[in-house]
Amino acid sequence: MQSSKLVSVIVVLLFGLTILFSFASSIFYVIESTERAVIFYKFGKGLDKENVVTPGFGVKAPWNDLYKFDITDNLVEETIDVLDGSGLSINVDVTMNFHLNYDSVGEIYETYQFDFLRRLVRPVFRSTVRDVMGRYTAEEIYSTKRAEVENLIQEEASEVLRQPGNNIIMKSLLIRSITLPAQIKGAIENKLQQEQEALAYQYRLEREKSEADRIRIEAQGRADANRIINNSLTPNLLKMRGIEATSKLAESPNSKIVVVGSGKDGLPLILGGNN
Repeated sequence: MQSSKLVSVIVVLLFGLTILFSFASSIFYVIESTERAVIFYKFGKGLDKENVVTPGFGVKAPWNDLYKFDITDNLVEETIDVLDGSGLSINVDVTMNFHLNYDSVGEIYETYQFDFLRRLVRPVFRSTVRDVMGRYTAEEIYSTKRAEVENLIQEEASEVLRQPGNNIIMKSLLIRSITLPAQIKGAIENKLQQEQEALAYQYRLEREKSEADRIRIEAQGRADANRIINNSLTPNLLKMRGIEATSKLAESPNSKIVVVGSGKDGLPLILGGNN
């Protein structure tokens, strides 16, 4: 009798464990650090978009559904044919980096389910690229205003994607390459080369002008110095300096010959002596 009861208990326990393990994946869940989730209550209020499930271990009723979202950064790469401001067809490769708004995955699921990339991100991305590039010429996009075009695409696309209900955070955008018709590309590159050569020539002219200014200033300085010296060398000063020099030579113990210059103001010339 006792053994029969024991067998019954064991059978019930085994049956219970089997049922528990069968529904374990529907009852227990784990949310990773790179995920957020929302729960859909089938026999209750439906999608609980306000209470986003954060990372950790949790339990739910097996008939309720759990929807997980990856919140890490995503890359979207697009190759797009666009018309520039003058109607020229060009081909661009563009990359966008984005992630979901962590606290709004419930709203994203309510509007787009898991199809937000096809229904929202790519259409907005492509439309904005075409719209912005249509305001510039191929030459500007290819050379002088590429960074400006990138910033404007990111700004306008981000404004649409982050609106309530969309909740996509755009982090960066990069124009990887621009393909132009060969003739147009050659003309643009030739123009850029000519502009660089013109800048180099202008630089050489400015450098030579600076060197000429330096030489002129240096010569003017020497001329001014000579003029000052010439103006200071009066006859009386020269005569006095000659007398002073003669006096110093006369005091020397060495033998010498003094030759007096012609005229009343002639200066003496000292000859001879050991030094």
